[in-house]
Amino acid sequence: MGMNVGSSSGEDEVVSTINTTPLVDVMLVLLIIFLLTIPAVISSVKLNLPKETNVIRVTKPENIEISVSKEGDIYWGTTLVNDTDDLVKRLGKVAVLNPQPEVHVRGDDKSRYESVGRVVYACQRAGIMKVSFVTEPPAKGG
Repeated sequence: MGMNVGSSSGEDEVVSTINTTPLVDVMLVLLIIFLLTIPAVISSVKLNLPKETNVIRVTKPENIEISVSKEGDIYWGTTLVNDTDDLVKRLGKVAVLNPQPEVHVRGDDKSRYESVGRVVYACQRAGIMKVSFVTEPPAKGG
C-alpha cells in the first residue's frame, strides 16, 4: 500500500482544479430554504375554494319560488308578500313538512343585495334548510 505524501523536493504543488464542494453546499442550503418558504408564501390561509358546477334546475311542484323585484318587492310565486314577517310565517308553515321543500330565490339583477338578503334571512329564521339562487347563464359569445 502506497501513500502520496508530497513531492520529494519539499515544495507544494499548486492545485489547478476548482473545489466545488462549498458551491454545492451553498446551493443545497438555498434549495432547502426555498422549499421551506414557498408553501408559506403561496397559501397563507387554508381554504377550500368552491368548484363551479353547472347543475340543471329541476322544478318540482313542492319547490317554493320567491322572487325579488328591482324595487325590493317580494313575491311568493306570483303573489305579493306584504313584509318579511309575513314571509317568515308562510315559510314556517312549509318548513315543518317532510321532506322539506327547497326555496328558489329569483332576484332581479338590478335589485339591491339588502332585498335578497332579507329573503335569505327570513328562510333562516323559518328553519328552511335548502335555499337556491336561480340565475341565467350568460349569452353565448359575450
